[in-house]
Order: sequence, then structure tokens, then C-alpha cells
Amino acid sequence: MDNAFKPSSAEHQLFARPRSPLEFATISHERRLLPADDDYEAWYTHDARANRSINDDVSTTKDGVKARGNNLDLGLVGARYAGIKQEEVDVHSATIATHTPHIHFVPDPFALSGPPTVHLPKNKTMVATTASKAAPEKWDDGTTDYVPARKAPVADNKKPHVTTQPITWSNWWQHVNWLNITLIVFVPIIGLIGSYWVPLHLKTAIFAVVYYFHTGLGITAGYHRLWAHRSYAASLPLRIYLAAVGAGAVEGSIRWWARGHRAHHRYTDTDKDPYSVRKGLLYSHIGWMVMKQDPKRVGRADITDLNEDPVVMWQHIHYLKCVIGMGLVFPTVFCGLLWGDWLGGYVYGGILRIFFVQQATFCVNSLAHWLGDQPFDDRNSPRDHVVTALVTLGEGYHNFHHEFPSDYRNAIEWYQYDPTKWAIWCWKKLGLASNLKQFRSNEIEKGRVQQLQKRIDQKRATLDWGVPLEQLPVVAWDDFVAQAKDGKALVAIAGVIHDVTDFIKEHPGGKALISSGIGKDATGIFNGGVYNHSNAAHNLLSTMRVGVLRGGCEVEIWKRTQFENKDMTPVTDSAGQRIFRAGDQVTRLAQPIKGADAA
Repeated sequence: MDNAFKPSSAEHQLFARPRSPLEFATISHERRLLPADDDYEAWYTHDARANRSINDDVSTTKDGVKARGNNLDLGLVGARYAGIKQEEVDVHSATIATHTPHIHFVPDPFALSGPPTVHLPKNKTMVATTASKAAPEKWDDGTTDYVPARKAPVADNKKPHVTTQPITWSNWWQHVNWLNITLIVFVPIIGLIGSYWVPLHLKTAIFAVVYYFHTGLGITAGYHRLWAHRSYAASLPLRIYLAAVGAGAVEGSIRWWARGHRAHHRYTDTDKDPYSVRKGLLYSHIGWMVMKQDPKRVGRADITDLNEDPVVMWQHIHYLKCVIGMGLVFPTVFCGLLWGDWLGGYVYGGILRIFFVQQATFCVNSLAHWLGDQPFDDRNSPRDHVVTALVTLGEGYHNFHHEFPSDYRNAIEWYQYDPTKWAIWCWKKLGLASNLKQFRSNEIEKGRVQQLQKRIDQKRATLDWGVPLEQLPVVAWDDFVAQAKDGKALVAIAGVIHDVTDFIKEHPGGKALISSGIGKDATGIFNGGVYNHSNAAHNLLSTMRVGVLRGGCEVEIWKRTQFENKDMTPVTDSAGQRIFRAGDQVTRLAQPIKGADAA
């Protein structure tokens, strides 16, 4: 095998001894654990001597080798390589010295499954072992292998997840996500109690409201429309700002938030939807946060672009610091230094503001799927409503958003409330944003028309349009006349027999006029010979059909056209029912017969 790089003497020494990629020594003892994503947990280490993160922006070769500057990252799926799944895997960086290349092994979620291809000096091998079995060993440079203080717990994949078990009095506490319930329930309660003793000053109140909008935009314009949907491109300063204020909303990292939201769009209203409203309004609002979810049931989503964004990854790695700094420290220090209200900044600008921002965002998951209209599609639950828009900084036009998710707008009308859209537009004018994506109005209107047509079809299905002609019995002329003489008020119009017995007394033109057509062909009389009846009259007449005359004029022409499959096939709706538009009834002649006007 050819060498991927020319190793130094120290590197020769490092590779010479049998080591697993999971077992390399580290000079730095500082480790950072990222939240689990799908079925792996990735450990990231920090090179304290070089005072920089090793897993910086890197490029990937075909062999899964990531390299940047003096850093070399060999990617592998650590848990799979060790033959286990969903366990905490200790991955240590190997640092020879700051003046030599750094060797660092990390689990790579995008590497191919199976053992990685590792380039070694000739005649050198690696043996896979576990970190817990490695004994510390001293080296010539004075360093010693790092051995974990405790053995990492190994997950039992055969054991069912707690969510598969019914909630009982003995295990209910196991179903609760205590970290989330502390952050979004207990902490706000503490803030509410603290507000009883901490007075609210006007300047602090103004700051809390302004900072509420900034952190809210961090979620709506940043987490949501920029990173989750890539509906526009943002400059580096704008991305840093949105990542910072978004962290101040304390709703998770960009990477975690956008990944869940993409799964929500992909699997809307299904069991794989992380916050499906089908599980209940309360669950979609806050239940999915305070109760544990089985990660295997949440739908997958591609976040390759997020992993390649240095701002996203930096915030993800340093998320706890960002949350504390932007969520609590910044408002406290700002209010404290400028007008001396340290406690007010902490309680009102920090804790209570965070609570209201979180609840506003949660309304997008719940209220926007429950309240409002569905002008573009009603297959799923998203809805449009101005109340939701007011609460969520413009995210309330959710039916439009789910139909056109990559559009940077949620509200397309000038009068609709969407401050997030206005902010993005202003950033474009300032040169901070570009490539604002918009669906063509033609496609938007097509969706609107199709939904309107669907509603019309649903309404049409509830109306009485009379017995279809093809279902009526065929009656000979002599039989028609005979039945009329026997006392039935039968009238033939355009080859269709109608029973007007119950309508004679209600006829607007009088009883005598309609009685004169009984037992006769009244086509000419009905279509202008005496009176050119309205479209409503033709619709009413269709509900009185009882038969079709054999050889009857208009009906025979219609039937012959159907049989010959000519270009006069009736238009049907989405349910396959024939549509009778105004003036389209079979009893109506194309050219009315001229005659006397009705009195």
C-alpha cells in the first residue's frame, strides 16, 4: 500500500505499535460530546496545546481521509467498527507535538460502513481493541496514554426503548425527559416566582421585548428559513448573528433543530414526525419535548450541508457556552451595566423572555397545525391563520409553507403579517442576504385553484343533481302517453321524461301553462316557445327525471355521442361525478326557440 503521507520519526513510533483507531493517546484531556444524531454518538476532542479545535473545516478524500493544514482526520464509524451500536465510544486524538502533524480519529457519519481504509507506513499494522483494556504507557516525549477514568456504558440494543412500555405509576418518571422539563417548565416557574420580588423597570421591559424579537428571528429567519430550508443565502456576519441570537432562544443547536424540522416536513403527520399533531395538540406543542422519544422512530433527514457549515458546527460544539452566554449572561450584563438592573436583566430579559420565545416557536408545531384555513392543500394538517402568524413572527401561514417550503416567505400577500420575511428582505438590501428563493406565482395560483376545485367538488357531492341519464329506464312514446292519461303529470323535454306532479301548484307561470304540456313534448315550450327558462329552472327540472324516451331527440344525440366516443364526453370532478355547469343541462337547447315572452 502506498503511503498517504510521509510520517516523521515520531509518527513511525506511533504507528509501529499495535493500536486500535479508537485507542490513540491524547495530550489534551478536554473532550466534548455532541448530542446523539441518528444511531451514533460522536466524540470531538480539542487540541489544547495548539489552542484550536482539531475538527475544523475539512475536506474529504475518496478514502474517507479528512485533511486540513497540519491536521489529519481519519474518518470511521467508531461504534460500528467496534462491533456495537449506540454506545459512547472514547475517541482520542493523537498529538505528537505542535510542530508535527496532528493525528485524530473521529466517528464519521458519512463514511461507508465497515472498517476504514487507514494508510500506514509499510510493515505496520493496527489491532482493534477497546479503550478500556488499554494500559497507560509512557513515551520518549514525556507524555502518557490517556485512559478514561470510567468505562463507557454499553447500550443493550435488545432491550426495548422505554417509550414502547405503557406509562404506569412505577415507571412514569422513566418516560420524562428531565433535562428538557427542567429547562422549559421548572426554570420559567422559578423566573415567575422571582418576578414577585424583582421589580420590572421600563428600560428592562423594552430591552426584553426587543431581545425577544431578535432571538425569535434567530429561530424563524435563522434556524428555520436559512438552515432548515435554505430559502436564502446569508453572509458570514449574518450567519454568526443568527447563530448567536438563536442560541439565546435556548431551543437546541442549529444542527439538532434543523435536523428535526426536516424530518417533520418529510414525515408530516406520521409516526416518524417528531412532533406530529396526530398524537394530540398538547403533544405537538410541548409533550414531545418533555417526554422521551424513541430515536429509532424519528424519521431520518440529510444534514450534510449543515455538517459542512463551520458556523453551524462551531455553535453545535460550543452550544452550552452559547446558551448560557446569549440566553442569560448577555441580558443580565446588558441591563446591569447600562442602568444597573442586574436582577431584572436576568429574570425578565433572560428567563421569562426565553419562556415566551420557546412557547411562540412551539405554537408553530401545534397551533399552526390546528387553527385556520387550508387554501393550498388539505391532505395534511398545516393551516394558515393570522393569530398564529402574530404569535410566531409570521410563521402562521403554515399551509403555504408546507406546500412551498423553500420559499423565503410564509406570507405572500402584502397585508399579511410576516416580520421574518421583511427582515430577510431588508438584509438583502443591505447586502447581508442573497438568493432569496420564491416560487413562481403561476405555481402558487395553480395550487390555490386546485384546492378551490377540490372544495367545490366536495360541495357538489352533497347536492341533488337528479338521477343520471344512464340510470333512467327507457320508455316508448306510447307508454309515456298512456301513463300521462292515467293521471301522472309527465312532461317530455329534450327526450327526458319528468314527473311534475308535485310542482304544478308551485309553478311560477301558473297551473294552466304547465298542465298544457302534460303527455306532450314540451321541449320548445320550455326553451323559449313560451318562456326561455332560467338555469335554476333547468337545475330544478333535473331533480324530476323519471325516464328517457326511446328515440327522444336530445338524449339520443347525447347517447350516440357517448357510444361513438366523440369529443363531447361530460366533464367529471375529482370523484368521477359529472359536472353540470351553468347552461349545461341536457334539457337546455343551444339555440332557444323564438316565441312569445311569458307574462
